[in-house]
Amino acid sequence: MSETRWLNDEEQRMWRRYRDMNQLLDLAVERQLQRDAAMSQSDYAVLVSLSESERGGLRARDLGAALGWDRSRVSHQVRRMEGRGLVAKNECAEDGRGTIVTLTEQGAEAIGSVAPKHVEKVRELFVDVISDDEVRMLTDIYERVVARIDQVDGITLPS
Repeated sequence: MSETRWLNDEEQRMWRRYRDMNQLLDLAVERQLQRDAAMSQSDYAVLVSLSESERGGLRARDLGAALGWDRSRVSHQVRRMEGRGLVAKNECAEDGRGTIVTLTEQGAEAIGSVAPKHVEKVRELFVDVISDDEVRMLTDIYERVVARIDQVDGITLPS
């Protein structure tokens, strides 16, 4: 068994600040979505995925894959959102076995209304405090980390 490669002080500070930043950004974005649209980040993620789909809807399994969620989580989330009139479930016309989740008119209006506010919050708290060079550098870092996760643990997100 190999010896543990402990983080040095600088690495530990970087890792903890990264975790703090992620947690605080999540909380701030969640508050903004709740305040502006009475919606959770999970609601927003579903609405974004559906609004960006080419056919205006996604099979439930494809929605889950896009979000990195298991079948049960997708099912519960879609059921809650369907009850609020944001999405609709339909039988898949191609094979009759799958479920297609689509945006309702109310869901489309909700994402259209909250997306600009959400983007402004992301910009205000994150993008506006870093330079264009740092944006490129962070993008490169994130892409390398994502590739490493795939390489080491075989975990990927759809593109």
